[in-house]
This record gives sequence, structure tokens and C-alpha cells, in this order.
Amino acid sequence: MAFIGVDLHTNSFTVCRLEADGKEQLETFQLAAADLERFCASLDADDDVAVEATGNSAWFCSEVRPCVGRVVVVNPKQFQVIRKSVKKTDRHDARALAFFLSKDMLPETRLKTAPEGELASLVHTRDVLVKNRTRLINKIHALHVRHGIKLKKESLSSRRGLMALTIGRFSALEQVEIKVVRDQILGLIASIAEIDAAIEPAASDMDGYDGLTSIKGIGPRSAAVLLSGIGNIADFDSADKLAAYLGIVPKVSQSNDTDHHGRITKRGNRLMRTTLVQCTLTAIRYSGYLNAFYRRIKDRRGPGKAIIATARKLLTIIFDTLKNGWVFEDFPNFIIAGKENPARQSS
Repeated sequence: MAFIGVDLHTNSFTVCRLEADGKEQLETFQLAAADLERFCASLDADDDVAVEATGNSAWFCSEVRPCVGRVVVVNPKQFQVIRKSVKKTDRHDARALAFFLSKDMLPETRLKTAPEGELASLVHTRDVLVKNRTRLINKIHALHVRHGIKLKKESLSSRRGLMALTIGRFSALEQVEIKVVRDQILGLIASIAEIDAAIEPAASDMDGYDGLTSIKGIGPRSAAVLLSGIGNIADFDSADKLAAYLGIVPKVSQSNDTDHHGRITKRGNRLMRTTLVQCTLTAIRYSGYLNAFYRRIKDRRGPGKAIIATARKLLTIIFDTLKNGWVFEDFPNFIIAGKENPARQSS
């Protein structure tokens, strides 16, 4: 058995093979079919391989996994030995991965399945396009404000509103700017609509879709974001683990007699976290249970902390729904389809 650290790049990868007796062997391969085949042929069925999570690490792992006993994908944000090393070379990085793999001290990250990865990429692209559309809408709105013209931003979100703009009142340069920006917004609207048409059927094929969309406040797009981000719910032992994965848990600083709890960590997928908060704002309008919880926290700690606490509570419901395969017949009263008694949620 050997512990193998791989420093992976887009055109090559450097390998450190650390034997059980401490012997090392370093080699650099080109990321081409012939060299990859030669590397796989050098592996044994009981070897362990470690590689940092990068853009092509999922593909690399799929090629290597059948040849070895275990593949560990390392979270680079948690494994700072390489990033902060004063001796930053490919060989040194591969050696560090092999050494810490032999000690079982590498922070492992999860790899998504192909459908989850494709859907996650699609919803991220939609988020980028929506943000770009908002920036361009703000640009047109600012041009109108500069001339003292009142204009509702909401009217610029539709093709009809954009085409109804009166641009003759602006200077020649401003007219060019408005026309170009308007055409860009129209293109983005069409692209977003095309993505939306693809998201719902892709998400509906994933386990847990019916359960999530039965929760008031979670629609098809929100379910797509959450399902593609969470992946296999069995990877999480508890709702607290899932909350930590989303970065919706407080920072903790404890030393001797000092114990400080700060703001949420915000580590993890920002789009998932934003989507969860948006779903929470809708869910508290329908669920008396969540609404009462929100108001109780709001009275003591303010609306900002109350909505985050309620989002954490909704995340617990999402975890239980996915873990148990629930589908709500009546979410406001926590009645599960096919069961007579409502599902009880702990406060």
C-alpha cells in the first residue's frame, strides 16, 4: 500500500508516491491520455490517492478511482499547508498531500454526481445573468434620474417596458448607451427564460424534489439550487452539519474562560445561503410555526438575527424532509401526505 499525493494542473500533474516504509518517488506526468494511462497502470488496488479540489479534479478522480482503494478530494480552503507554504513547488505540494494522507489528516470535500454538478453550474449561471441584468437596469434608471425623469425599475424587467422607453429626449451619446444596454437586457431576459425552462425538469428528476416543493416558500428554482448544492443528504449526520456546510452557523472563539459567539461564518455556497433566506421570508407568511418563532426572536434580537435563526429552523425542516422522504400535504400544519398525524417539529 502507498499514499499518493497529486498536484493537479490543467496540462500536467506531479505525483509523490509515499511507501509504507517511508520511501518516496516523485514524477511529473502530462495530462494526456498516454501519460494518464501510464499513471493508472502504476497504481495498486490498495493505494490511497489525494488531490486538491480543482476545476478538473472530478474528471481526474473518475479516471483514477477504479484503480485504487480510496480517492480523497481535499478542501483547499481548509488545507492551508500548501497555500501558505514558503516553498511552493509542485513536488513539494504533492509531497505534503502524500504525507498528510498517510496520517489521515486531510480535510476531505464532497464531489457531486454528474447531474448535480450540471444543475449546480446551470443555476449559478442563471444567478450571474440575473445580477448582470440588474446592473444594466440600474444603469438605465440612473440615466433617467440624472435628467430628473421618474422611472420605476420594475418596468425595465420586461421586454414591453424596455421597448416603451422614450429615448429621444436624451443626447446622441446617451441614446447610443441606452440602446446598447437595452439590447443587452433583452438578450439576458431571453437567456434567463431559456435556463428557467431547463431547470425545473432537471430538478424534478432528483430525489427529494417533490418533498422540497411541497414546503411553502420553496419553488422549482429554489429546490434546484438546494438539491444541487446539498447533493446526497446521507453525507450529513445531522441538520447542524448541514447548517455548517451552508455557513449559517455562528463563529465560535473559545480560549480558557473566554467563549465568544459571533456572526455566521458564511462559508460554503453563497447562492444556497441566499436562496434559503429568500425561501424563509416567504415561508413565514404561510407557516404559523415559523412565523411565531421569527417574531419571538425578532422581539429579543431584531429582524436581522431573527430571519437567520428562522432560516436555520427551516433548514432543519428541509433536512428532515430529505432524510425521511417526506412530502407535505399541508405544510402550514405539518401534515405529511399519507399520514394522519402532523409531523412535529422541535422548537
